[in-house]
Amino acid sequence: MAVKSSDFALDSYALLAYLEGEKGRLRIKELLQSAELEKCALYLSLINLGEVLYITEREKGHTIAFQTLAAIDQLPLHISPVSRETVLAAAHIKARYSLSYADAFAAVAAQEHNCILLTGDPEFRAVADDGLITVEWLPR
Repeated sequence: MAVKSSDFALDSYALLAYLEGEKGRLRIKELLQSAELEKCALYLSLINLGEVLYITEREKGHTIAFQTLAAIDQLPLHISPVSRETVLAAAHIKARYSLSYADAFAAVAAQEHNCILLTGDPEFRAVADDGLITVEWLPR
């Protein structure tokens, strides 16, 4: 089945790039605007949401993490729930590839929604090269 070229799954790298004004922010902003107009769908695994929040809290404190969650909740993102099947699929990817466990959930979100993963994280290179997911690479 062909990947929906208009829909994207974001990993924590992509969302943090947007939130922190890093390289790639403009591409993500463009996609968020398209999602607002219902021209595309954007997905984020619940696990990757947690990853963004723990990174933010670790680096900036609990109050900023809480404010970040409130900001994320305003974005046109579909938060992908984590089922037993999702956990097992992520564990399978993690067992086969050298990437973080949270990244495995981003890959599964892209698979489950048949969409492109948006990231700048090079850990996804092998997963993409093996054809498990399609990646649009953000600048680093």
